[in-house]
Amino acid sequence: MSRMLSRVLTSAGFTVKSFTSAEEFLDSRGFTDSACLILDMNLPGMSGDELQWILNGRGFDLPIIFISADADEAIQKRVLDSGAVAFLDKPFNIDILLDKIRSIPIPTLS
Repeated sequence: MSRMLSRVLTSAGFTVKSFTSAEEFLDSRGFTDSACLILDMNLPGMSGDELQWILNGRGFDLPIIFISADADEAIQKRVLDSGAVAFLDKPFNIDILLDKIRSIPIPTLS
């Protein structure tokens, strides 16, 4: 899924970095220069919502689009209430994902 998303997003004109786990993402400090995070709920090691909790706790207001094949409505509500910009159920329409990404305001340097 990660490779497919990377190819599609790159072909749509986005710069993409992929990580194999939440821990790898945190270790890379990718959250300091990312405009958006597309995050699966079920990751090896730390879950997607745990990563969201850590980022929020560290004060990083990184827009997150969650994807999952098996999250219930309570989980979806929790991550959306915690600041996620969208939650897409797998399989999802790639055009909807692209629309969600494009709707995220791009931060500007002052």
